[in-house]
Amino acid sequence: MTGPLPTAVGTGIGSMPGSDPREAAAIVNGELDLAHLVELPGRGVGADMVGRMAAILVDMPMDAGTWGYRLSGRRSAVSRRAADFLSADLDAVEELWDAAGFVGTGRPFKIQVCGPFTFAASAELPNGHKILRDRGAWSDVIASSTEGIRTLAGETERRLGSNTVVQLDEPMIGAVIDGTVKPLTRFDTIPAIPVIEVADALAQMVEAIGRPVILHNCGAARWDLTARLPGVALSCDITSWTGESAADLDGAGALIDRGDTWVAGVIPTTARSASGVPVLAEHAATSLARLVDRIGLNRSVLRDNVVVTPACGLAGANPAWATTALKASAKAGELLSADPEAL
Repeated sequence: MTGPLPTAVGTGIGSMPGSDPREAAAIVNGELDLAHLVELPGRGVGADMVGRMAAILVDMPMDAGTWGYRLSGRRSAVSRRAADFLSADLDAVEELWDAAGFVGTGRPFKIQVCGPFTFAASAELPNGHKILRDRGAWSDVIASSTEGIRTLAGETERRLGSNTVVQLDEPMIGAVIDGTVKPLTRFDTIPAIPVIEVADALAQMVEAIGRPVILHNCGAARWDLTARLPGVALSCDITSWTGESAADLDGAGALIDRGDTWVAGVIPTTARSASGVPVLAEHAATSLARLVDRIGLNRSVLRDNVVVTPACGLAGANPAWATTALKASAKAGELLSADPEAL
């Protein structure tokens, strides 16, 4: 199933604290209209963003050790562990949806996967070099990731009867484009990949996935990349934005002006005060309204082109704050939908 990316709603980035998939899924699905598949890196190897790829990549087995993750010649215990975690996470949400009567309704649901360039910059080849160092290898990762994402999306839709949204997590995309990914040694240089090549590869991947795609980057927004990916939503942390950066204002304006969605990470990921959900939500909604005013767009775009999220994943938050952050994201989305002009 496919459908448009819902707007004026709240969602999460992906990761949650703890290790119980049913508990985390109950929070996510209980608070959000755009719920997502939980990621629980607290479970250890095979449960974090990079490790989950061991259960998603097709015909590219992975292993792990003290050095981190590495491609392997055969299926390993890490691959089996990652697959078990992913299956448990899907089981948890399927049970919740069945009990709530959501199965088969076409309700939107988001899955997150490590983007191919961040994966290639994080994991190693069997010889110990970063995958990103070998063009053929990272091209194979893109092909394998694409097939694996399509399989995961299909499995999610089969279980839930959902309209699936795919989020590609690319926190290292800036380092990939700028050529600043840390190599194995200082003599083992990893060349920069030009932004146009990154954009072309991601555009082909998005087309093959065939579902709404969000490109997520908790780092500085790469507007040079986003400009080359029409039809792709952008998820970024805006908690440090002051409204004074012309590049950010122009980039967000261009994204919205072409009709795409801005997934705005505006809710803090850790408690900074004793503020409750209403205050957090109102602050988030009014902050977004001020930014849209600075850009020079009609406030109706808050209803038509914006999704609210925490600034990044919530794995580092305590469970109480994770719940508060998701509630505030959902409430802020409601405020954007109700009356943007009143903010």
